[in-house]
Amino acid sequence: MQRSRAEDFAEYIVLNKCTIRETARHFAYSKSTVHNDVSNKLKKQNYSLYCKVQKILIKNFSEKHIRGGLATKRRYVK
Repeated sequence: MQRSRAEDFAEYIVLNKCTIRETARHFAYSKSTVHNDVSNKLKKQNYSLYCKVQKILIKNFSEKHIRGGLATKRRYVK
């Protein structure tokens, strides 16, 4: 059975504990495509994998403001 694109994205996120942006960059797709696949399509295709991905995405969302602050700090240090 062939795996779907959404499952490929999800496996990458789970294995690497990475963000939607990093996943999109790795697979050369847009953030919107990756987000739509792992949030909507994956839920219908593989619910257990969807649950794993959602835990990581919720964690990433809660840390988003910290990463943004660090990026701003790096920009002004240069």
